[in-house]
Amino acid sequence: MKTLTPSPSDIQHDWYILDATGLPLGRLSTKAASILRGKHKPYFATNLDTGDFVIVINADKVRVTGLKALQKVYKTFSGYPSGLKEIPYAKVMEEHPERIIEHAVKGMMPKNTLGRAMFKKLKVYAGSEHPHAAQKPVELTL
Repeated sequence: MKTLTPSPSDIQHDWYILDATGLPLGRLSTKAASILRGKHKPYFATNLDTGDFVIVINADKVRVTGLKALQKVYKTFSGYPSGLKEIPYAKVMEEHPERIIEHAVKGMMPKNTLGRAMFKKLKVYAGSEHPHAAQKPVELTL
């Protein structure tokens, strides 16, 4: 019995669309990360980009459970003294709601060049409009 390793000509990248309206952030992010990596395909390989493109619409309508909306804080550190920035969830949601989903999915991707290439296939939009209608994305439900 041999293990099948797909060649680059065998890999076909499809387009999927996820509607974030009313969905918990974690469940939406894990589904998107799984599709981006290609884990839903029978020929998944950890060393190849077998994943598909994911479009997330209505990112401004995603929800978090419990007190996360009040307590969650996004931190960035510049590396300099007093270079720590803390931005609350509510402010990020108000100004750039797509960054919340991008941040959650990026944390679930591999931390290498392949993971960064897979992450580029994620397209997140705050509203219900997106410019990828020509790719004929398939609607996914959770």
